[in-house]
Amino acid sequence: MSNTVEESFLQLVKIMDDLREQCPWDRKQTIDTLRPLTIEETYELADAITNKDWKNIKEELGDIMLHLIFYAKIGAEQKEFTLQDVIDGVCNKLIVRHPHIYGDVKVNDEEDVKRNWEQIKMKEGKTSVLSGVPSSLPAIVKAARIQEKAKQVGFEWETKEDVWKKVEEEIDELKEAIEQDNKDNIEAEFGDILFSLVNYARFLHIDAEGVLERTNKKFIYRFTRIEQEAKAMGKDLKEMTLQEMDAIWNRVKKEKANP
Repeated sequence: MSNTVEESFLQLVKIMDDLREQCPWDRKQTIDTLRPLTIEETYELADAITNKDWKNIKEELGDIMLHLIFYAKIGAEQKEFTLQDVIDGVCNKLIVRHPHIYGDVKVNDEEDVKRNWEQIKMKEGKTSVLSGVPSSLPAIVKAARIQEKAKQVGFEWETKEDVWKKVEEEIDELKEAIEQDNKDNIEAEFGDILFSLVNYARFLHIDAEGVLERTNKKFIYRFTRIEQEAKAMGKDLKEMTLQEMDAIWNRVKKEKANP
């Protein structure tokens, strides 16, 4: 007979208690030593999601759940908070921030929900609508989150055409900086272009980080194939011309197995 969700959850909590008491490695861990491992597990989950690998998504979710229980265990040992506090806290937060479900607030769409969410957070003591964006986020993800949050208070372009004009404007400013050979301005304008492109991606309903990662994977696959074909021909890439490598690249692009 299989366990219920509640029974399985309590079993995981019990296992964590056992490991913390009996396993030398688990006893030694702190929130600081766990942090890089948690980041690694999160990226592994992100990879599995990108690849639509449901088997690994399930596995990585389990690993992250273990980390959550681990942090709560350490928090209890330090008399900072308990697992019950963590669960109660997120339940209360969700109830308060969804007044259209647990109250009498009316919403028309998801944009209304997001705006209400940000307004409630400000009432809870946030000093800025941007204060909830983690400083350690990857730059492209952070740019998208900053733009999304600013949007909730009306700081937003009207149309995607307006955003594209901004992209073109930034490109022109980069060209001007390059002509002036001003390194600081070149870097600044290049950053502005990336930020504007992330903004344009939002208007196209595209996950900029996700599509860039898929492009990375595509490039890795195709370049690896160039290396394999060069080796099969007894050649070293350093000895090949760009035209020869490009010919292989174009041939690989046409393959059905191509990412």
